[in-house]
Amino acid sequence: METITPAGRAIRLAATLIAGLLLLGGTLWGSDDHFPFGPFRMYAGVNPPNEPAPDPRIEGTTVDGHVIQLGEKQTGLRRAEVEGQQGLFVADPSRLREVVEAYNRRNPQGPTLAEIRYVMRLHEIKTSRPTGKWSDSVLASWRVTS
Repeated sequence: METITPAGRAIRLAATLIAGLLLLGGTLWGSDDHFPFGPFRMYAGVNPPNEPAPDPRIEGTTVDGHVIQLGEKQTGLRRAEVEGQQGLFVADPSRLREVVEAYNRRNPQGPTLAEIRYVMRLHEIKTSRPTGKWSDSVLASWRVTS
């Protein structure tokens, strides 16, 4: 069995101290963007027992008038990627074009989209249980142009 040299021990100690300081600093002042050294707040909070649970989604309307949900299977875009762009979609709905392009690449023979919407579905919660009711509000919409 080999023993650690004094230089090796010093390097490991320094690396441990640096990692510890990064974790402490990230915990106190960091955000999700600083992961893995910042706090990962996605799972850090809970909704109050009688407040609606938000469920953001992307929906498309085909040229035939059918509404389809555009999730990861349809677009190849992960939910977190789409949710992270929410503010940009609201500020500039034409950015939803990128989701349409991703859908078209993945579904070349699929239904043609006429419109795409970023929708916030609020699921009703009573005493920490879903009631089965929800309401939708459109945060951004964009008419597809050829």
